Amino acid sequence: MIKENGTSDEDFILLSFSYLPNQRILFFLVFLVLYILTILGNATTILIICLDLQLHTPMYWFLCGLSFLDICNTCVTIPKLLVNLITRDGSISYLGCVAQVFIFDSLAGTECGLLAVMAYDRYLAICNPLHYMKIMTNRVCSTLIALPWLSGFLQSSINTPLTFQLSFCQSKILNSFFCEVPYLLKISCSAIYLNQIVLFGIGGLLSLSPFILTFVSYSLIIKSILKIPSAKSRSKAFSTCSSHLTVVSMFYGAAMFVYFRSASSYSMPFDRMMSLFYTLLTPLLNPIIYTLKNNNVKKAMLKLFHRKETLKYDF
Repeated sequence: MIKENGTSDEDFILLSFSYLPNQRILFFLVFLVLYILTILGNATTILIICLDLQLHTPMYWFLCGLSFLDICNTCVTIPKLLVNLITRDGSISYLGCVAQVFIFDSLAGTECGLLAVMAYDRYLAICNPLHYMKIMTNRVCSTLIALPWLSGFLQSSINTPLTFQLSFCQSKILNSFFCEVPYLLKISCSAIYLNQIVLFGIGGLLSLSPFILTFVSYSLIIKSILKIPSAKSRSKAFSTCSSHLTVVSMFYGAAMFVYFRSASSYSMPFDRMMSLFYTLLTPLLNPIIYTLKNNNVKKAMLKLFHRKETLKYDF
């Protein structure tokens, strides 16, 4: 049934930042700028890695995959937020909500796996450098890139149907700016005990497992670095993985805070900011963190800009 405001009985309502109506235009402009910077930053990272042959190594191919994921992740959530802010219409169709949950969960699960793969790559490079290239063949790299995608889509293929078989007989108002499983569970009038078990179980298997692998990899890396006699060599070794460690801490810190709690404990403003942190701010900061702490990427970037300047003057 279509109502007067254009919404139907099946639509969900995303509150977004409607509790601050006077700042609506300001939020729109800020999020639009951050969205554009996120896309440009990650696209530039991909372009630099693809164009510079010296960066055609497993570490940078994984970084390229992370940048692509960040672009996709941001495009799933932020455009709808921008539309809602400018139109003051927070509605999202039932099918649109299903699609958003499925794609976002898939990408989030993929990112968990890819971060673990990147940690394993750094472990091999630092703790087993002599055999690194023998182990990290093109076939192995392709497999390590594909597995997180398979894991992410498997996780979402279980969580999404299970979530939307619930009944939503209340107001269907989500205290979020996009459709997300924890907030859908909160407004359901069905028993969600099974959903929470599956959410924690699948999350534990497909999300915490990569986190444990990442933790173990960095424990071994730090143990190996501390055995290096030269302070300069220790600093150089640690700098090669500090960027990734920073990204892992930001991503898992915010995501675990939102997902691994009971549905009744969610609060509106703070949880919304935490969701914003891993959907927009982390993808925005990733290229900056990797660029500022990676001399090879900075050199490749300068080389690219210098090439553009040369072509401009030659023309």
